[in-house]
Amino acid sequence: MPSTFPVFDPASPQAESIRDLFVQVLFISAAIFAIVSGLICIALVKFRESETLPAQDFGSHKKEIAWILGPVIVVIWIAAISIKLVLTVNALPPQYAKGESASDNDVDIFITGHQWWWEVDYADSGIVSANEIHIPTGKKLRVKLQSHDVIHSFWVPQLSRKMDAIPGHSNYIWLEANSPGVYQGRCAEYCGTQHAWMNFQVIAHDPADFASWQQKEQKVAPTPTTGQAAAGAELFMKLTCSQCHAIEGTDAKEDFAPNLTHLASRRELAAGAIAYSPENLRTWLANPQAIKPGCKMPNFKLSDEHLDQLVAYLETLR
Repeated sequence: MPSTFPVFDPASPQAESIRDLFVQVLFISAAIFAIVSGLICIALVKFRESETLPAQDFGSHKKEIAWILGPVIVVIWIAAISIKLVLTVNALPPQYAKGESASDNDVDIFITGHQWWWEVDYADSGIVSANEIHIPTGKKLRVKLQSHDVIHSFWVPQLSRKMDAIPGHSNYIWLEANSPGVYQGRCAEYCGTQHAWMNFQVIAHDPADFASWQQKEQKVAPTPTTGQAAAGAELFMKLTCSQCHAIEGTDAKEDFAPNLTHLASRRELAAGAIAYSPENLRTWLANPQAIKPGCKMPNFKLSDEHLDQLVAYLETLR
């Protein structure tokens, strides 16, 4: 079960630093509020309905020094913990410090925001997926964020800071998990009609389990040759499906829509709008607009026979 308040349940060093900064600033602010409120209350009670003015203080160097030192110490404290946070979450490639353009050699994962889904491209393995980001625990991964259309914002509260994905500009974050688990991510920048259903999941594995997942993802599902699945594979290529989606090992190569190579092994459909199941997949294909109004996939008004064939084929993509 996801945490009710994920920002208070960090699962990475970066998220822990953000939590620590927030909590310390919260306590500092609460202490200042308590002191000021207490002094006001004392003044209200002590001098209530008094006919005489309180003793007038026309200046004290000691008091003035104390009033100055207190805020200075607070500001230095906040600056110190803020610097620590910046050093922890800064994911800019080292070339930036030298004023050079960053290369992609030190990027582990490329993530591109689309209306309204996330494309996930693993640099080392060449695996391409959508809306699910699989990572090994205990490893600090540099992620390059990009946008295909409008400004999006990538945010996994338990793992990382918010970072915008901006058209024509690349941003970088660290992605790291201390322990295995499923961490919910969101788009945190309003980006159009289905902004609320532009979710994703980060799935952290033990290193051995991640290696097994990686090997599985690098395998291409064999093209079916008989039955409804074979008919569905042929139909997929005849319709406009292959003009938007990619499936490794086939002639479908486009990336305007999510890569479907291992669709049937994913946990969700339509960037979190519904859970994955053959029944939900059929419902989605029958009328995507009923589930995610305004999404880029139109209603093709498929017959029951064609729906059965496409579902049978897509179910083989594991």
